[in-house]
Amino acid sequence: MPETTPDVTPSTAVARRSLDPADADACERLARALCTGEPDQVDSPEWVARARDAWEELPLLLRREARRFKRHSGPHGTLVIGGLPVGQAALPATPTVPGSVQRQATISAAVLTMVACGLGEPLAYRAEKSGALVQDVVPVPGQETFHGNAGSAPLSFHTENGFHPHPPDYVIFLCLRADHDQIAGMRVAGIRQALPLLTPASRQALFAPEFITTPPPSFGSDAAASEPDVEPRPVLAGAAEDPDIRMAQLVTSPLTPRATAALTEFGRACEAIARTLRLTPGDLVVIDNRVTVHGRTAFHPRYDGADRWLQRIYVTTDLRRSRDHRPHDGHMLVR
Repeated sequence: MPETTPDVTPSTAVARRSLDPADADACERLARALCTGEPDQVDSPEWVARARDAWEELPLLLRREARRFKRHSGPHGTLVIGGLPVGQAALPATPTVPGSVQRQATISAAVLTMVACGLGEPLAYRAEKSGALVQDVVPVPGQETFHGNAGSAPLSFHTENGFHPHPPDYVIFLCLRADHDQIAGMRVAGIRQALPLLTPASRQALFAPEFITTPPPSFGSDAAASEPDVEPRPVLAGAAEDPDIRMAQLVTSPLTPRATAALTEFGRACEAIARTLRLTPGDLVVIDNRVTVHGRTAFHPRYDGADRWLQRIYVTTDLRRSRDHRPHDGHMLVR
């Protein structure tokens, strides 16, 4: 898996690695073996179990990169690997409907699920995208300004589902199509680089339970009202020198003056160290949701069937800890 040109020029760039053709072919063969054409296959425990077993057969270099990232996700908390198969020749038109998901096994869904099983276990939330494991991130007509995966306006920095008692540990994206103008960018900013830019007073405030985070718009208008866990939380938690983050600029509200100032300073620090990834088909991005926030730049959809299309899956490293939220020990959290 040779290392290629980073996404940006500074030495602090997010490194991009690519599979060689032989490894890409091996990945595609394993993914195709998981595509049997059965409906609703992706969300079945039996299919996930097959994907989990198939992970062990993927090329060594891919598994090694994932294993190293799982041990320590690096200064950016972001891993980018290019050259993954997405079934480009048979790819249908980019979906344009709200709530689009991938329930039938495809090459891209198989790749995402295999990698998810290599990092932990796939996870979904019933209130978001009807609880599907593999979700489409596509622009939807009429939702251009929607602050979520259906929009095409800028998307502010956030960790995924920080309001929930069991947020995902990783978020994985696979690019099936780039936008027409190739200007859409995934923005990432890691706390490991932002932390030194914060004053001691701001660090102290961010570690205090003086913030409320509510469900994002993708969970629907009723989610915030029905969410029982609205107790104040800190934005940063854990080790003082290497903390975890729970924050979404759109839905995290500070409760004190010092919390307001600290959240503003944290936002400025994220902007200062942010990196922008412009993805091409076959690019896989793994974000450590515990230490890295992400967002998106604006782009211009044409709704012609060839718009930007990413697919996404959430991962937990410990499925057991959410057992009381998952009926029948499945992969979907119902509350």
